[in-house]
Amino acid sequence: MAQARHFAGGKLVLASHNPGKVREIAELLARWGTEIISAGDLGLPEPVEDGQTFAANAEIKALAAATAANLPALADDSGLCVTALGNDPGVFSARWAGNAKDFTVAMEKVEAALDQAAKSGNPDRSAHFACALTLAWPDGHTETFEGRVDGAMIWPMRGELGFGYDPVFVPDGYELSFAEMEPAAKHAMSHRARAFEKLVAACFQRED
Repeated sequence: MAQARHFAGGKLVLASHNPGKVREIAELLARWGTEIISAGDLGLPEPVEDGQTFAANAEIKALAAATAANLPALADDSGLCVTALGNDPGVFSARWAGNAKDFTVAMEKVEAALDQAAKSGNPDRSAHFACALTLAWPDGHTETFEGRVDGAMIWPMRGELGFGYDPVFVPDGYELSFAEMEPAAKHAMSHRARAFEKLVAACFQRED
């Protein structure tokens, strides 16, 4: 396997308009002294995410931002995959929240679908979060890494520290939902953290 291209330092565009996601990735990158600029701050348009996988959508977003800003760009595509729902909402996780990006509505939709599945004889509440991270350069080169964390769906919602579907997901081996965990605890084991570990090992030089 060819060696991954290293990020040379300096400015990096985070190809996201989601403040929670930008904050989380910026915290993960903080120790490398990278200057983070979000696509939202630059006023970059959001590309159409028509990929069929998390990796495809991450690449679409990263390449669009890198090309528009003429800077390296990092994009995340992630979502909740619920076993009893055929791994929905999956790549459509954000769309379940509607145009208003109201994840309370999205979580209620998931719970209603799980309730219907249970009534139909499938009480399985297992789920996983999946994440793909793509680092792209203006010349079109990309490096993509994936991670996941398994767990179970809970109801009612618990916690106010996370974002997205965090209040209804408890990772295996834990009692707290993602939204009840302190950020440092979540960063140590989340799907995004696992993808990020692979990204850093391949593309970032660790500081001594």
